[in-house]
Amino acid sequence: MAATTVYKEPAPKVGHTENPLESMMSRFNVAAEILGLDPSTYAVLKAPDKQVTVSLPVSMDSGEVRVFEGYRVVHNTILGPSKGGIRYDKNVNLDEVKALAAWMTWKCAVVDIPYGGAKGGIICDPTTMSPGEIERLTRAYTVAMKDVFGPDRDIPAPDMGTGPREMAWIMDEFSKTVGQTSSAVVTGKPLVMGGSLGRTEATGRGVMVSCLAAMNKLDMKVEETSVAIQGFGNVGSWTAKLMFDKGLTIKAISDVSGAYWNENGIDIDAAIAYKNAHNGRLDGFEGASLMDDASDLLTSEVDVLVPAAVEDVITEHNAADIKAKLIVEGANGPTSASADPIIYGKGISVVPDILANSGGVTVSYFEWVQNKQGFKWSLDMVTERADRIMTDAFEKVYAVSQKYNCSLRIAAYVVAIDKVAQTYKFRGGY
Repeated sequence: MAATTVYKEPAPKVGHTENPLESMMSRFNVAAEILGLDPSTYAVLKAPDKQVTVSLPVSMDSGEVRVFEGYRVVHNTILGPSKGGIRYDKNVNLDEVKALAAWMTWKCAVVDIPYGGAKGGIICDPTTMSPGEIERLTRAYTVAMKDVFGPDRDIPAPDMGTGPREMAWIMDEFSKTVGQTSSAVVTGKPLVMGGSLGRTEATGRGVMVSCLAAMNKLDMKVEETSVAIQGFGNVGSWTAKLMFDKGLTIKAISDVSGAYWNENGIDIDAAIAYKNAHNGRLDGFEGASLMDDASDLLTSEVDVLVPAAVEDVITEHNAADIKAKLIVEGANGPTSASADPIIYGKGISVVPDILANSGGVTVSYFEWVQNKQGFKWSLDMVTERADRIMTDAFEKVYAVSQKYNCSLRIAAYVVAIDKVAQTYKFRGGY
């Protein structure tokens, strides 16, 4: 087992040094110009379909009643029901949720999944709350959103501060409101309640598949390719494990304790075993040397760089020093918009976040399909279908990048926006 953490649909964390909506829109605008998007469609795609704000009275263990504020933003549903995580964090705000909902629209469209984008959140600090308080808050939020959620309307998933436990409570409470078990109303559930096999490793696997697809285009040989992976949580550790199993040489990994380097390659199985035995940290790992400065990992002498930790780690200040030929974004927003022209100017290929880490939402889609079918797929079936979707999406994005002589990032936005815009056209307007 490569990681003990559960899959959560990834999204940029609060505290983005660049406004996430502005960063997304700067790339959206370039793609819209390439497509010649008409002003009416541009206006529709820029604005969310629905913004819901609710007040949630919750009885705390002390007997006090506290009122929490919760949000759900549905950005677009032209392709199908909206999809997106729910985060519990004290810094949740409506503008952030709006940005993340729009981001989910493009992410689902680029991998050709019949979903629109949504996101939700509650302003709270779950680390200071008891399980009972979190359960009462979750159930109150579900009741307040009963006319928003639905297996054919809006499908939540885990995000920051939430997991399978909270999804189980949402499913149960929503099922009570409709008078029947409704497994398909959420994804990211425990396996015994209809969760999907392959979900935990899905994002990391998508990163690996995207990386190999890009390497093929660049004529990079697996046995000759070295990799540095920033971040060793769920996405980073599974990416490292799966790349290691394919024969790539992982020279550098990092977590909050620092960055670790081994010129001859790190034994990833040993690193994961060490991490799992030491409270999820690499502190003291002897299979590699601790680098003087963790940020040096980003500019190290490797062929492939995988930022799989936090956002805005590649900026205009360090982009010129990156030596990798290929960047595959496991995290969301790891490259600031201001760094894009520098990276592109250096001839570095970048598989962007909305493509590279979409393996997670792909398997969430599979969970929903299985729930709707009432039939559970094997792990091999999940893996084979997810790999095919990721490979097909990469090929489509690559072809568009060649057609318009643009970066893979802009090409991914072109693919996503074009799909949504054409659907509006064929469905007959707004």
